[in-house]
Amino acid sequence: MTSGLQWTSASRTDVGRVRALNEDACLDLPRAGLWAVADGMGGHTAGDLASAMIVRALGALAAPDSLTGFSGAARGALQTVNRQLRDEAARRGVRMIGSTVAVLMARGREFGWLWAGDSRIYLYRDARLEALTTDHSYVAELQAQGHLSAEAARHHPSQHLITRAVGAADWLDLDEGRIVVRDGDLFLVCSDGLSNEVQAPEMAHALDDGDCQLATDMLVDMALRAGGRDNITAVVVRVDDPGGADHTLVNPAVER
Repeated sequence: MTSGLQWTSASRTDVGRVRALNEDACLDLPRAGLWAVADGMGGHTAGDLASAMIVRALGALAAPDSLTGFSGAARGALQTVNRQLRDEAARRGVRMIGSTVAVLMARGREFGWLWAGDSRIYLYRDARLEALTTDHSYVAELQAQGHLSAEAARHHPSQHLITRAVGAADWLDLDEGRIVVRDGDLFLVCSDGLSNEVQAPEMAHALDDGDCQLATDMLVDMALRAGGRDNITAVVVRVDDPGGADHTLVNPAVER
């Protein structure tokens, strides 16, 4: 890794307190610089199959050195899964077998992401949590048009109606973004089973310590305590620059 940056990560997925089947799947591959969350849809029509196919296809990538190449390879893999899911739905005689997807990729000093649906990616930097993705959902469109407040959106009856997903249409429309990372940046990739139950200030509190495993456990436990009405998945990624000049060391005696 010529940039000198290092990244660590942790992940956790939970069926929640209501659902019988976990249709979420996640990918946590720090050595490859690749993380993803997929939230399958349509229980009886194999939402768990859709999410598993997505993470399996992404995990098999022989990713190029550049972020542009990495993103292109991920797009190609997801389009292939999209076609496979369309074919499988037709074979079974069902309308759709689908899944959301949120993919985070690292190369050098840049992180990039792709997404379709309402699984989210957040950046925690300088004690502030920022959403890097915008939900592809009916409710998000109403919010963007100024017809719905954030609080009303949380309780809207169409809250779970998404407008994009892998397997939903013959062509998969993905949005993307990228950012130059800094020492201490944290990323959260999660399914809506977390973001619908846990508010941004609580998410930020869980990330504040900078410990990936602690954060994933706290986040999932928060969602469970809030009701756990859906499957819950969280992947937390931390960026470190060992050569950075701004590291501050704490004398252990201070903590005694």
